[in-house]
Parts: sequence; C-alpha cells; structure tokens
Amino acid sequence: MTIAILGGTGPQGQGLALRFARAGVPVVLGGRDGGRAAAIAEELMQKLPAGSAAITGLDNEGATDAAEEMVVLAVPFSAHNATLEALKSRLVGKILVDIVVPLKEGDPKKVDMPPEGSATEAAQAILGDEIPVVGALHNVSAVTLNNLDWDINCDILICGNSLPARKTVMDLVRKLDVTPYNAGDAEAARCIEAITPILIRQNISKQVPFSHAGIRIWAPDH
Repeated sequence: MTIAILGGTGPQGQGLALRFARAGVPVVLGGRDGGRAAAIAEELMQKLPAGSAAITGLDNEGATDAAEEMVVLAVPFSAHNATLEALKSRLVGKILVDIVVPLKEGDPKKVDMPPEGSATEAAQAILGDEIPVVGALHNVSAVTLNNLDWDINCDILICGNSLPARKTVMDLVRKLDVTPYNAGDAEAARCIEAITPILIRQNISKQVPFSHAGIRIWAPDH
C-alpha cells in the first residue's frame, strides 16, 4: 500500500518516509518542486537497509494521485490550508492524515490555533465530511524519526470524526513499532496538537537533562 507524504522534503516528512519504508510501506514524497522531492527520495534510499520499500519523489499533485489510500500532510502550518484547497479534488476517496501543529510564529513553545480549534479540524472543514481527516503523529521528534538507530520513544494519539478511518490509520502507525491510542473525534486534536509546544519547551530547557522527549500512556502498577 503506497502512501504519500506531502511536505515530505522537510525533517518530519523525511523521517516518516524512512520509518515507513523500512517497515515495508512504499512512500511517495510530495513537494512543491517535484525534482527536489525526487532528489531527496534518492538520498533517503541510501540510508535504508536492504529489503526496505521504495521512496520516490513527485510534486504534491503527483504524490497525492500515487497514494492508494492515505495521504500524510506534513507541511508547515502556514501552507496547511492552501495545500488542502489546491488538492481537495485529488483527495476524494482517500484518508488525509494530518500531522501539522499550528505553532505560534516566532515562538514554537506556543500554539496559535486556527478558528476551527486545531489544524485537524481546519483540514476537515476545508475538505468536507466526504474526505475523512485523521490527526496523528503530532508529538514525535523529527530528530528521533530520522535516526534509524533509535526506537520511537512515544505512543501515538489518533483522532478524527470517522472511526473506520481512525482504525485504518492506527493499523498504519503500528507498522512503526509504536502503540497508537484512539483519542476520539477531531476536537481532541485541540489537546493533542497543543502537547507539541510543551515538549519543545522541555527539549530546549537547560533544566531538563535530555531532549527529543515524547509522551507515553502508562498503565497503573497495581
């Protein structure tokens, strides 16, 4: 099952491409410049072990068309709405996996939520109910994703208004050897997306003796 990652030339997109390809999922990187996306895809292939699935690169339109079922949106929030408006007709019949966090311009330790309440909800408003939007993978460090020697050190919270779409995305995320949790409908993205700037604050704090932190859901010990 081929997936597309739009904004795949950025750090988060590249890291996800590496992880999914190593797990056997073919990936098409999408970018505004298809030639640059193809060049980055070739570079990423050099980092993968033998037996990995292919990473290729196209422009955003071509990558969206190449996706069989799921398209991951990993663009900066400044390009979030315009990208979806441009690709809306090509997303019909597919699931959009929105990993975008609306970080405040000039201060990534805060969010600046859109009027809809979250990036996930904004995407659903733009695409309409016929195209399911699932929020996922908001709180994973790009540095961690790009270092294939490291395990992904967090659980993944999944939200969206379509339960079948949520379950489909949870199955995809499990391929990364992480645990996904069903966090409910799209409104939950207001909380999930807001976790990211809190993690950023901890990761850059001189008072915290580590970086690239994630979150986990812990079972009680009794």
